Amino acid sequence: MLFTFKVSFAQLWADIQHAGYWLFAILGLWLILYIMNACTWRIIIRGSGDCPISFLRILKLTISGFALNYATPAGLLGGEPYKIMELRPYIGTQRATSSVLLFAMMHIFSHFWFWATSIVAYIILAVCGILPLGTGMCIVLIFMLIFCGCGIYLFMRGYRNGMVVKLIKIVGHIPGLKRWANNLAESKKEDLQKIDDQISELQSQNRKSFFASFFLEYIGRLMQSLEIYFMLILFNAGDGGIQTFLFSFLILSFTSLFANLLFFLPLQLGGREGGFAMSVAQMGMTSDIGMFVSIICRVREVFWTAIGLLLMKVGNKRQ
Repeated sequence: MLFTFKVSFAQLWADIQHAGYWLFAILGLWLILYIMNACTWRIIIRGSGDCPISFLRILKLTISGFALNYATPAGLLGGEPYKIMELRPYIGTQRATSSVLLFAMMHIFSHFWFWATSIVAYIILAVCGILPLGTGMCIVLIFMLIFCGCGIYLFMRGYRNGMVVKLIKIVGHIPGLKRWANNLAESKKEDLQKIDDQISELQSQNRKSFFASFFLEYIGRLMQSLEIYFMLILFNAGDGGIQTFLFSFLILSFTSLFANLLFFLPLQLGGREGGFAMSVAQMGMTSDIGMFVSIICRVREVFWTAIGLLLMKVGNKRQ
């Protein structure tokens, strides 16, 4: 990533130095976010029974899982199988699989609501004359609205009826995977159906756990905006008030949407930087701010990815 940046190493180091102590605040913010993610996962696990695994181990698996998701070439796929394998000795294969899938679903589900909220926020700021609302931006907002609406609808159906069995059937239509998918559907039919039943139970029978986990994930997305908020203050790109936070919220929303559309890229290389450049420009800021934000976010990401990968080798002894 560093060698393909069209930025000198001197500029990279200057930006890191410019962040100063704020960099530690950003790294600490993500520890809080990972703790909230671990709390969400623990709520989901306890929603289907007892939770014999300690919170510290759940936190360790959460950080390592996200690290694998960032680093795997397919993108966003490496952490889930790892977490299932690590959790399986404690609560069994079915509960481990359903809890990991439910956590991943809730993480994505909260993203759709986060993006939907950003549409409302942008329109309010545009009506107040703070942000532009041209034809191009209207098209982008309409696309986001349709995309978020379809995503929320599909996930609500998945929560009501489960989605593993249907997902295996969809995979069965992909060339080269049809035979594997059909064999899996036949040999593990009862297990897959039980996983779907556990997924649907969270929304239908355990609504308290459902809304508690959704609340934590959604608030976590809002708190993630503080990362950009700190950097805008550092660059004197705002007054530090609610408007600056809303700008941070919109920059994160547009950037994460653009980057997630390029989910197949490891570390979302290029997509994240492009998203920052476009969203910062839309807020009327200079490209220097977009580059600074993207570099500091990458430093944070590499730091926590390294921590997550190292944690995979720690505390693995079991009785």
